[in-house]
Amino acid sequence: MSDRQAVSAGLGLVQRPRRNRKSDWSRRLVRETTLDASDLIWPVFLVEGEGRREPVGSMPGVFRFSIDVATEEIGKVAALGVPAVALFPNTDPRLRDEMASVALDPENLVCRACRAIKSTTPDVGVITDVALDPYTSHGHDGLLRGDEIVNDETVAVLTQQAVTQARAGSDIIAPSDMMDGRVGAIRAGLDAADFQNVQIMSYAAKYASAFYGPFRDAIGTNKTLRGDKRAYQMDPANTDEALREVALDLEQGADMVMVKPGMPYLDIIHRVAETFHAPTFAYQVSGEYAMIMAAAQNGWLDEERAMMESLLAFKRAGAAGVLTYFAPRAAALLRGGE
Repeated sequence: MSDRQAVSAGLGLVQRPRRNRKSDWSRRLVRETTLDASDLIWPVFLVEGEGRREPVGSMPGVFRFSIDVATEEIGKVAALGVPAVALFPNTDPRLRDEMASVALDPENLVCRACRAIKSTTPDVGVITDVALDPYTSHGHDGLLRGDEIVNDETVAVLTQQAVTQARAGSDIIAPSDMMDGRVGAIRAGLDAADFQNVQIMSYAAKYASAFYGPFRDAIGTNKTLRGDKRAYQMDPANTDEALREVALDLEQGADMVMVKPGMPYLDIIHRVAETFHAPTFAYQVSGEYAMIMAAAQNGWLDEERAMMESLLAFKRAGAAGVLTYFAPRAAALLRGGE
């Protein structure tokens, strides 16, 4: 008997976990977590005009689309199995004011996009952001009185904004503002306007994060934001608070909840999913996307593998789905490169 055979025999192992990893078919057979195109939601940036496809400088591979181009691109992504898109407008600075007036205009960019998408790809779910930052001249998610973001007055406007979006064809209202009580007010407002079947996906645990910079670049609020959003977005140090926020939103009528950002908050996603057993979504935010892309462009990461591994991590943590700028590429890979 050789020395190698003697060492092997001497281990006396009955359980050898590596046996299940020996080949691709075996690894797939015992895989605990799976990722599918149906798990993905594509955030889409909108801009006025026609035939426009503007690159977002801080997010390689991401564009702002005019409505006509957006509907075309959404049709392609829907064909890959992505079930829903989330719309975010880059509002003309000349239309922004202290009161976010354009948020309530049924002819604003988001409302026109909703109608266009529903007329071209009616089977795609349309998610609309309910917050005032794309429409305010000061860049905050709520109304500003002096140095304070006022809560109850803001909620009244958000409720009107939600009903306006529902009338335009939004399937899921997604309040991202983090005002207290807004989910209950929006649910009551939608029901009173006969939109009982419009869903609410609450940004229930949205943190005051450093990872939002490229998003603010994409919607044009980087230069308008006065101060920061720590008076209403959550402290990154807190976890129990996230559970309280989620509980309140579910009690007030949220159909599903979201944790934002994603990868730095996998522990929050897991706690929320395990505690409430409600549909829990993760938002892989712009900074997360930009980091992966920047590292890949420098040759420090395998872009495709890092992309897919990051998305799988959300599912493993307990997320029902992920809002991700990688959605078109990931869906194509999951469909075998179609």
